[in-house]
Amino acid sequence: MKTHAETGNTLNVPATAHFSGSEAEQTVSEHATHAGDSGNNGQGASALTTPSSDEVAQHAADSPTTEIDQFYPDEVVGNIPPFPHLFKHPLKATFWIIRMLFGIVCLVLFLAVIAAIPLVNFIALGYLLDVEGRVARTGKIRLAFPLLDIAPRLGTIVLGTGLWLIPLFLLSGAAADARLVDPGGTSDQTLHFINRLVSIFVALHLCLALARGGTFSCYLRPLKNAIWLFKQLRAGGYWERAAQNVSEFVSSLKLGQNFSLGLRGFLGALAWLLIPSLMFASASSPEGGKGGPVLVTLLGGLLLVIVLGWLPLLQAHFAAENRLRAMFELRTIRRKFKRTPIAWLVALIVVYVLSLPLYLFKVAALPRDAMWGITLIFVATIYPTKILLGWVYYRASSKTRNAWFGWRWLSRTLILPLLSLYVFLLFFTQFIGMHGNRVLMEHHVFLLPVPF
Repeated sequence: MKTHAETGNTLNVPATAHFSGSEAEQTVSEHATHAGDSGNNGQGASALTTPSSDEVAQHAADSPTTEIDQFYPDEVVGNIPPFPHLFKHPLKATFWIIRMLFGIVCLVLFLAVIAAIPLVNFIALGYLLDVEGRVARTGKIRLAFPLLDIAPRLGTIVLGTGLWLIPLFLLSGAAADARLVDPGGTSDQTLHFINRLVSIFVALHLCLALARGGTFSCYLRPLKNAIWLFKQLRAGGYWERAAQNVSEFVSSLKLGQNFSLGLRGFLGALAWLLIPSLMFASASSPEGGKGGPVLVTLLGGLLLVIVLGWLPLLQAHFAAENRLRAMFELRTIRRKFKRTPIAWLVALIVVYVLSLPLYLFKVAALPRDAMWGITLIFVATIYPTKILLGWVYYRASSKTRNAWFGWRWLSRTLILPLLSLYVFLLFFTQFIGMHGNRVLMEHHVFLLPVPF
């Protein structure tokens, strides 16, 4: 048993860890990288010697990768079934692919819905940062979907509930029409009576389907649901088990932890973006267009170019470390950039190329109940960028030597004009957006993934 240092969850952890030769070598390499980033070892990779078995065990106990494997085992990060052999079990493999795709779609829909709700949208940002942090710590893309085991069930519940509400909606409409045509008549009274009976039946059926687990078959067998409930009540202890299952399900969503992560990630990014963004919006104020505001805008744009160059790496570092102070450890990020400069260049290009078209969806104001449709596009666009940044961060953390200086200078030389072009285009989004110059403060890639 081991207690997580941050969440307090008690996890079952093997007493010993077994490593092959390659795993031990990678563990020592990652330990040296971690020591180099923290500044505790000035010798770097050149000071390493061939470790003994005791040293390997000690390094394995201290390494970040081993810690993640202990704190986030598979049953915690998502019980994803293994992919069946494609040629031996083609039907199972096809079903596995369909289930995973359905789960990813449901996961994105879930994030889009909660992202459209004020304050609750910090939970959506927390999920995205949690995804980035999981990939940044482990380098495993499969950990980028922490709710993938729950998302298909949530999607099935929504689909099954929606199918049963459709006939109830049609019947309610017919009863309302009958009251308009013949108030108090036979058809009016009959349809309203039937509507009440059907409403009670559908409500009980949906509750029993959820109690049985919410699978799609549960929504198709109302009689079997009633028989199941009768057997459970006869066996005794049903309400205690149901309360425990509901509590475990809610705790598996980690709403509080992700809200905290999203709020801290928001505040950390805002601290970097606030002053440059305010300066950048000076020329668009009512007294803009003069010499002073234009100069302030140019200076703010220059600062914004610098901030946007480092902020994706800093936020990935924060997500991996889960410490607010990590958002301001620029020296550590500069060391990581030197190890994989081309990868960081590609990641920054992808992030900003995908983020710029999202400003087009802010041209017109939408009703509040239709906001989740646009938010769906925002979440679906930002999600893969978080995975990419986390993976590049992991690559930079796993290397012990800097890249060739030519690659470093090439990436810096290309990043500066590209970010300048992005900031130049960003300045004109205020003239097409519904929020005016406030759009320059939103920065949905780093702040809230919403169009408001």
